[in-house]
Amino acid sequence: MNHKVTFQPSGKSVLVREGISLLHAARDAGVYIPTRCGGKMGCLMCKVQVDAASAGQLTPPAEAEKRKLGSLIRSGTRLSCQARVRGAVTVTVPEDKLKAAVRKQLEAARNRDREDDLW
Repeated sequence: MNHKVTFQPSGKSVLVREGISLLHAARDAGVYIPTRCGGKMGCLMCKVQVDAASAGQLTPPAEAEKRKLGSLIRSGTRLSCQARVRGAVTVTVPEDKLKAAVRKQLEAARNRDREDDLW
């Protein structure tokens, strides 16, 4: 059975077979999720956010994932290499820290330009 996986904030979606990891689904959708360990739960870089409504559409976290994530698991954080699709799900991929910093600087510059235009 195929299920739709949607990645935010890009809005990209893909249909995948049941049991596919979110990391694999992201690659199929052309969504970049960083990883150094190749999906073996070693680097903890592939974290995604899953809202409460979508949590049941993924396999429950195993003990190893719970240990690795600690209290983050309660706020909906999952490792995309470990969470497997069981139904239609929407997940949020956190923005890369470097890209976020650049975006904030560009937004601040645009705001300054707008303020200058007002005078």
